[in-house]
Amino acid sequence: MLKLRELQLGFAAAVLDDEQNGFEQHIRAAGLSGARRLQIYRNNTLLSLTGALKAVYPVVCRLVGDGFFEYASAQYIARHPSRSGDLHEFGEFFATFLQAFAPAAEQVYLPDVARLEWTYHQVFHAAGHPPLDLVALAQVPAEQQGELHFQLHPAARLLESVFPILRIWQVNQDDYAGDPSVDLTAGGLKLLAFRRENLEIEFQTLEAGEFSLLCALTEDYSFAIACERALAAQPGFNLPACFSRHIVQGVLVAFHLQDA
Repeated sequence: MLKLRELQLGFAAAVLDDEQNGFEQHIRAAGLSGARRLQIYRNNTLLSLTGALKAVYPVVCRLVGDGFFEYASAQYIARHPSRSGDLHEFGEFFATFLQAFAPAAEQVYLPDVARLEWTYHQVFHAAGHPPLDLVALAQVPAEQQGELHFQLHPAARLLESVFPILRIWQVNQDDYAGDPSVDLTAGGLKLLAFRRENLEIEFQTLEAGEFSLLCALTEDYSFAIACERALAAQPGFNLPACFSRHIVQGVLVAFHLQDA
């Protein structure tokens, strides 16, 4: 007789694999065969996970259609089964999957649209955080300020694309009533996704310097190095104004000295 853990692992593998692996022999029939019971679980699992993907990626679904999306979802679920009991964590690798998914190859912008939707999902469910302590920041000696490391709000994410993905996302919202046209040759963009205190999620387009600054801070570079990268990306960039704006907006929420 299999131990409990072996039964659990075997059942999970059987549910996620359409191929018969012999696990049905461990299921009591009770009116239905073991194979039939497994198929019911498989169907319910596929429906639940496909529904979870649709909830996270409604624009991708709208762009490709329900039938295509369900087909792609089935392929994704087979390759990237859920590893968590929280469905909010499912779908992380969908953009990467779409990038290598041959049937979607002609829609070259689709993976980046998926990345934007996953970013929105992450920002929506991220934890809150108190604002940056301005009194403590003012007390840092001038000679140490360049060595500060700043932390972005948990509900802030950075994203860039060579395609106008924000425009694609906007014209595919249910309440959009404007011109639906999209010029795929319009060029790319750099974005900050941020959840406001009222829980509204905002996408801000960033200039090269601003994006480089926030990226460097996200990667835990010192403030001095982040500033150098920002000015290298955009000479003449108004760094003080940008830094102050992100403190006021609440994008930057904490800081520390590397040796502290």
